[in-house]
Amino acid sequence: MSMRYRTEAINRDGGDGIAQVPDGLSVKVASPLNPHRDADGTNPEQLLALAWATCLNATAQVIVARGTRSAVRVEVELHDADPGPGLEFHVDGYLSVEGASVSEAEDVLAAAHARCPVSKLLAGSADVRVHTEAYSVS
Repeated sequence: MSMRYRTEAINRDGGDGIAQVPDGLSVKVASPLNPHRDADGTNPEQLLALAWATCLNATAQVIVARGTRSAVRVEVELHDADPGPGLEFHVDGYLSVEGASVSEAEDVLAAAHARCPVSKLLAGSADVRVHTEAYSVS
């Protein structure tokens, strides 16, 4: 198995401050649990949603017919861990395919979810679910 790409990210500030990719992206982060958080900051929930939505839809685009549009919407919720202590993510991914029947969209979702590296990373978690939904241009 050969490596295709490598990156790293560094966070020295915790939930509030800056996270960065050396020689690249620098992101202001702000914990959603901090009542005094910087409104311009992002958080791990948003970053996870962006990463999975991008990966899952890019994978779906490889699977669907050329010129067919697809979309992925990801919801990430932060819950108290059950059982505690701590917190846990509950994540739902929604895939839609323009002009596809429910069955066709489910087939694309199954194939994309099986191939997407972020899906593989999340695999096995009871708090990660995938769904199909009707395609919408909005």
